Amino acid sequence: MDRHASPTAILVHGLEGCSESRYMRGIAAKAYRIGFNIIRMNQRTCGGTEHLSPTLYNSGLSGDYRAIVDELIHHDGLDRIWLVGYSMGGNLVLKAAGEIGQSEPGLAGVAAVCPNIDPTICARALEESRNWIYHRHFVTRLKSRLRRKAALFPGKWDISILDQITTISEFDDRYTAKDGGYRDGADYYNRAGARHVLDTIAVPTLIVTAQDDPFIPYSMFTDTKIQRHPRIAMVAPRYGGHCGFFHRSRNGEDSYWAENRIVDFLRRGI
Repeated sequence: MDRHASPTAILVHGLEGCSESRYMRGIAAKAYRIGFNIIRMNQRTCGGTEHLSPTLYNSGLSGDYRAIVDELIHHDGLDRIWLVGYSMGGNLVLKAAGEIGQSEPGLAGVAAVCPNIDPTICARALEESRNWIYHRHFVTRLKSRLRRKAALFPGKWDISILDQITTISEFDDRYTAKDGGYRDGADYYNRAGARHVLDTIAVPTLIVTAQDDPFIPYSMFTDTKIQRHPRIAMVAPRYGGHCGFFHRSRNGEDSYWAENRIVDFLRRGI
């Protein structure tokens, strides 16, 4: 396959995922089969890359993905770039596309699955008692990652109070926000959401989210700015959970419904 003659999909994982996450490998295989170059990204410090960057990753680092798009187009000669993100990665690719606007003709489209476009609302939902399993998982993983980072970059973070932190909002207020240059957790959550720039997205965009997602509230997507946007297609089944969307195999498709919707979207844009 001639990579310069083929479109390219940049895939971005969610919170505490990595380039090897099942959903990343799943959509990568499907997109490759329809003729795409595939780039599976690790966000900063993820996928065993803690030693490569002295910073943490966060929901506002859309500049990383704008830089990647620029590199692929202007240095590698690839001219049809698609951004695909899951959850936190979905927010990042939407935010990047909104910030790019009409300035980069080489950006062909964006797909986001269950994106946390308003981190304030999403963090509040994640901390609800019904989501304690998810919440504990994320907090435990984030704290473990920070301990590894602190060992690699001594003195950069004060982890003496890390054991006292029990919620994701506490972690983000104490560590993520300050590391990312935000005033505090509230400032980080407010500024990092893609909701602020959705109206400037200028490329075909697919948002797939479930109305029963436990911590990506569907109410975020009922805003007229999204529903009436000429470039945004919303697909929001009643059921699907958070990045789940499993169904019975039929019509030649496997059980991964969201992956197949993304592939349909990519195929229409080729």
